[in-house]
Amino acid sequence: MKKTITHPTIWLLTIIIFTATACKKLEENPSSVIVSSQFFKTQSDAISSVNAVYSTLNSDPNGDFPLYGRQLNLLVENASDNQIFSPSNTNPDVRALGVSTYIPSNSRIQKVWQQLYFGINKANIAIDNVPNVSADTVLKNRLVREAKFVRGLLYFNLVRLYGDVPLVLHEPKSVNIEDLLVKRSPTATVYQQIIADLTEATSLPKSYGSADLGRATSGAAHALLAKVYVTQKLWPNALLQLNTVINGGYGYALFPNYKDVFQKATKNGIEHIFSVQFESNLGAKNVVQNLSQSFTSFNTGTFPIDVPANKSVYQLFSAADTRRETTFYDSVYNAATSKYVVFKNAYTPYFNKFVDYTLSPLNTQAQSGVNYPVIRYADILLLYAEVVNNISGPTTDAYNAINKVRARAKIADLTPGLTADAFRDSVFLERRKEFIQEGHRWFDLVRQGAAAYIDALKKIPEKSAVSAKNILFPIPQTERELNTLLTQNPGYN
Repeated sequence: MKKTITHPTIWLLTIIIFTATACKKLEENPSSVIVSSQFFKTQSDAISSVNAVYSTLNSDPNGDFPLYGRQLNLLVENASDNQIFSPSNTNPDVRALGVSTYIPSNSRIQKVWQQLYFGINKANIAIDNVPNVSADTVLKNRLVREAKFVRGLLYFNLVRLYGDVPLVLHEPKSVNIEDLLVKRSPTATVYQQIIADLTEATSLPKSYGSADLGRATSGAAHALLAKVYVTQKLWPNALLQLNTVINGGYGYALFPNYKDVFQKATKNGIEHIFSVQFESNLGAKNVVQNLSQSFTSFNTGTFPIDVPANKSVYQLFSAADTRRETTFYDSVYNAATSKYVVFKNAYTPYFNKFVDYTLSPLNTQAQSGVNYPVIRYADILLLYAEVVNNISGPTTDAYNAINKVRARAKIADLTPGLTADAFRDSVFLERRKEFIQEGHRWFDLVRQGAAAYIDALKKIPEKSAVSAKNILFPIPQTERELNTLLTQNPGYN
């Protein structure tokens, strides 16, 4: 007998996210409820479960913007010195991120927490159940390692954004809410788990056939491990991983042309170590990749949703730097009128990097097929320069690494003779120019320390409210109301 019930929508009983978000009516048929033990029977089930893990990176179960391609960028780009909300954006929570006045009830901060734990829960389900299906052992081991790679990536985001976080490693077995409440684990403990997951993922294949492009590889695991060690300032560990990525026979290299990093035709190319797949991700179609929404209403003269913090961001680039025209635009050709629309206001030029120019008309960017690069080879080269400098000073190898990135941008080599401090500053400046809108800048500022972060943001007048507390985001208020074991980060009420 069917019955209709009303209850809070808690993603898979909060998915250990401890989050109730809305109410809706459900048709419940107890005789047809499927639990994981019933679903995981075949090889196809195992593959589908890991595909579902990947899909949490480019889609949202409630139809909201995806984690990568929009939600994460709202936090780490708007809260950096690169970006601010546009004048046309009236969402108070987004505006608060742009001016460093966000509070624990901020809906965007809560959404990122939710999406990260939603993905972790999917990964936990796969990790717990794939080994039990009737399938080839080699394939099962690979699928588990893929899920652990994604879990490691998501926890890496969580621990950097929020500090101590609940560490949940298995799917929930109880429907008793009290059994689901988990305390925050120390940052060091979370990092231990991230390293364990990614270390196991280094046994993944080096590459895949065309049907499986976009899956995590051993190179991606080594690269992400390097980023984890850099964040922890474990320089020798980081150098070992970076050397493996550079010299391990993976074939990674820079695209000759910077713009090819962000083109649909060249996605999953030689520079892409791990990318979130858009248009198709092993069967999971994206809802929207909203970083390209600059064009959604370009011919009406309205502002795009995100704009550079001010013209100083554009002025970081010399006229010779080929990254400038890929990163920004100040006019666009309107095929409908056969004319160029030129934008003239305080916030020009606009961001250009993720616009899918294969679409016609351009204002249909919700169907973008441009991938979102999480780790690319330029990141590895610049991290290598930074790590070598921290171990041995600015050696020839360190200069060679940064100058490969500069040479691709058609700008002069960095001249030898810098002090270690000056070289480090040059690397961070190069990272800023190379990765605008790719979700690196806030993390790069924070790992330099609170003073460096505050100093950078205070150069943007709208961000004068920044303080030391902002090196972490607050634990979302709704999560704390649902889980009384969660404490708040310093400086937030």
